[in-house]
Amino acid sequence: MSAELNYPNPRPITWRDYYELTKPKVVYLLVFTAVVGMFLANDVTQSWLPPINALIFGTIGIAFASGAAAVVNHVVDAKIDTLMARTQQRPVAQGRVSSGKAIIFSATLAIIAMVLLWFLVNPLTAVLTLGGLVGYAFVYTMFLKRATPQNIVIGGLSGAIPPLLGWTSVTGSADPHAWLLVLIIFTWTPPHFWALSIHRIEDYAKAEIPMLPVTHGEDFTKTSIVLYTILLILSTLLPYLTQMSGIIYLIGAVGLGLWFLYYTIILKYREKDGVAMKTFGVSIGYLTLLFAVLLIDHYVDPFI
Repeated sequence: MSAELNYPNPRPITWRDYYELTKPKVVYLLVFTAVVGMFLANDVTQSWLPPINALIFGTIGIAFASGAAAVVNHVVDAKIDTLMARTQQRPVAQGRVSSGKAIIFSATLAIIAMVLLWFLVNPLTAVLTLGGLVGYAFVYTMFLKRATPQNIVIGGLSGAIPPLLGWTSVTGSADPHAWLLVLIIFTWTPPHFWALSIHRIEDYAKAEIPMLPVTHGEDFTKTSIVLYTILLILSTLLPYLTQMSGIIYLIGAVGLGLWFLYYTIILKYREKDGVAMKTFGVSIGYLTLLFAVLLIDHYVDPFI
């Protein structure tokens, strides 16, 4: 692939280039939701904290597998990354890391992840993690991303499974409550990513990636963001309605949901420069705080 690209004179490769390949900001959020899943699952095992093997090796395994999938994304998208302002400085796109070295790095991370998860956590978590890796790195990146404007909706399942992986690391089973956490992230992904797509619509059009704003227009996408956010708020009520979480979570979920919805409505009806990117940033804060509230609610009894 590198032979097809006209690279500038790249600077010498450093460890930071390999670190950047793993998309650490994305992986941090995924791993955080996985760790919250581990702590929420301890009700099933009737223990105060998750088992140490799940907490340490599960976290490392999930992080390494997520990083491996991100590296594949860099390699597959190297050519289109050079066309987009947001991604043209990426290590493979710039030629600082060759496609071959990146693939070796990805394979190494994936192998370490699978060994840790299979032998030191449990086979179910290893299998589900491998499924998420393949789903994002190959099904989404190589096919869905270029095939349909519903790419982020269909492919969002791969990015939604970390809390399930955290849960199975502790229990060895995919319990229904864990799937509620998956549902929340699955529903959150479209409005989160579509806000970014609106901000970068010219880049996606130039790269001929059929993101929803490119194929259906910005107004349709903004409406979709609002509707998906309403659906997201409804989905976040399920942990309370199923008695998975209590009143602290309910108050937090509703408040955070209204905060996110407010920005999506501003984006739809009173857009100004920078609102789409602000909404994208709010979406990240929203999910982080929502899972933090889940964790707080799990350990704090408001009636003590």
